Amino acid sequence: VIRHFDGCKADLVVCDGAPDVTGLHDMDEFVQSQLILAGLTIVTHILKEGGKFIAKIFRGKDTSLLYCQLKLFFTEVTFAKPKSSRNSSIEAFAVCENYSPPEGFNEKDLHRLLEQVGSPSGTEDLDCSSGWLEGPNKVYIPFLACGDLSGYDSDRSYPLPKSADGTYQCLDPVQPPIAPPYKRALEMKKASSQGIHNLDKLSLGP
Repeated sequence: VIRHFDGCKADLVVCDGAPDVTGLHDMDEFVQSQLILAGLTIVTHILKEGGKFIAKIFRGKDTSLLYCQLKLFFTEVTFAKPKSSRNSSIEAFAVCENYSPPEGFNEKDLHRLLEQVGSPSGTEDLDCSSGWLEGPNKVYIPFLACGDLSGYDSDRSYPLPKSADGTYQCLDPVQPPIAPPYKRALEMKKASSQGIHNLDKLSLGP
C-alpha cells in the first residue's frame, strides 16, 4: 500500500469485513473482534498520524473494552449505527479519528499494549489511555435492543429534554405529521364545494 502511494501513508483505512454469521452472538463477536485486531494491526503500519479508521463491529458486552483499546490510538472514537443498517442486526461501526499512537510505540508491541488495557492495573483513567476501569470510571456504551418497549417509537413525537438552567427552547417541527403541505388546499376545496352547494340550494328555492 505504501509503495502504491509513492512512500506516503494512507489518510483513511476502512475495515468492512465480517465473518459468516453463525447465529451464536458470542462466537460472532469473537471472530469479528479478531478481524478488528487484524485491521488495527494494518493501521499501525500504513495509517499516517491524524488519519481515520472505520471498522465494522458487533455490539456486545465487551464493547466498552474495545472502546478503551481504540482510544489508545485515536483521540476521538464514536460507535455509530447508520440508517442503512437493519435494526435487527447487532452490527455497528467504529469511527476512529485523529490517529495518535502512544509516544515511543512499536508496532510489534500492539498485542502487549492491548492486553494491558484488558488486565487490572489499579490505574484510574477517565480517558481509557491506560489501566482497567471499574465502577463510575468505567466507560459504558449505551445500547438499546431492537423491539425494546422502552425504546422510541418512530410514529410518535416526543418532547425534547429540558436543561437545568432552562436555556433550552423547544422548536416546533418544520413539517408536523398532522399538518401535511396540502392541508390548506383541502380546506379551500372544501370551502369552495360548500359555496357551490349553497348556491344550488338558493337556485332551487321557491
